[in-house]
Amino acid sequence: MNVGDAALLLLDHQTGLFQTVKDITVAELRANVSALAQIATLLKLPVITTASEPEGPNGPLMPELAELAPHAVYVPRNGEVNAWDNDLFVQTVEKTGKKTLIMAGVWTSVCVMFPALDAKAAGFNVYAVVDASGDPSQMASRTTLARFAQSGVMPTTTNAVICELQRTWRRPEAAEIADIYTVATPDYRTVMESYQKAKDVGSAQKQYQDRM
Repeated sequence: MNVGDAALLLLDHQTGLFQTVKDITVAELRANVSALAQIATLLKLPVITTASEPEGPNGPLMPELAELAPHAVYVPRNGEVNAWDNDLFVQTVEKTGKKTLIMAGVWTSVCVMFPALDAKAAGFNVYAVVDASGDPSQMASRTTLARFAQSGVMPTTTNAVICELQRTWRRPEAAEIADIYTVATPDYRTVMESYQKAKDVGSAQKQYQDRM
């Protein structure tokens, strides 16, 4: 996964569908999607969003996306369950010029899997972010992972995506990336705080010794 050749596709992260997700908590799901939107914005990856029947029971897209990825391109659909069946969606993906597609959505077994398989067949490298996606059951998730493996779609997680895009802590955005980790992994904030405290204590001790 290379920053210069990747685009993020966020598929059907709709508030109505969230109510059906049972394989991950909705809080974790939203946090992971938010982290993906933030890292894509920070590293200037193209972001494409779409929703199936947003005026119906599936509901609107989670509002965090507009805030965290203001550059995202929204592609409306005409009732297609599979976003890849929408010509405008495919054209929008192709216009990015990227060959690596990072996908997440609700449901994993439908809204992610169908376009992921089609994009893979069309020659794209496809990563499915399983913890930024959700399904109505663990069985649906396990079955989907099996189909991903059989088709060459690469399952991954939010933290793994952030790490692969980051590559090195020597990036000028390193501090901002560290903050994004704390969105997907809140306990990482404790790691950062304890490290900073240890540095402060060490600095205070050195200053004390220098005065002696």
